[in-house]
Amino acid sequence: MLHWLAAARARLIPRGRPGAVLVDLGCGAGLLAPHVEGYHHIGVDFSQEALRQAREHGVHPVRGDVLAVPLPDECADVVVAGEILEHVHDLRGAVAEACRLLRPGGLLVLDTLADTALCRLVAIGIAERVAGLAPRGVHDPALFVDRGVLLEECARHGVRVALRGIRPSLTDLLAWSVRRGRPVRMVPTSTTAVLFQGAGRKNG
Repeated sequence: MLHWLAAARARLIPRGRPGAVLVDLGCGAGLLAPHVEGYHHIGVDFSQEALRQAREHGVHPVRGDVLAVPLPDECADVVVAGEILEHVHDLRGAVAEACRLLRPGGLLVLDTLADTALCRLVAIGIAERVAGLAPRGVHDPALFVDRGVLLEECARHGVRVALRGIRPSLTDLLAWSVRRGRPVRMVPTSTTAVLFQGAGRKNG
């Protein structure tokens, strides 16, 4: 599912111009890289193995914690926080770091899981335990993201973020269940109560 989310995340990112910098927080194995063009792509992750794989996708690896990123202020045209905020113990700190890295006018793109009973049912009860869309135990529901806090903290750091819910295409998911190699499109949904994306630009 991380591959599907990376492709959906990339659709929020415009093509880069010469010299543009994209900082990918919690980049993992660099799954976003094949879907974006025109950026010096910097990937930040704590895992050496993930960074090794990201380098194979053309990502410049930086080992570090998303709560203390070893990069200078206002260094990025785009900051991406994909499937990472629901794994951090300090949401406010992670948002502050992401916004710190953005240049004025820069774009913040994120996706994460909402702190709701519905999300716990879908992301853990169904996705992990029934459908096998995520490894068992990968998520701690205590870390799921309060959307109000997220928006408030982004705004406090000068980034007005708009949220929209997304979900796997049901027809694609059915085809994937028959043949696991098929890609699945993420499509908009009317609620942000489970999985959602956010995007917004920093005041400048």
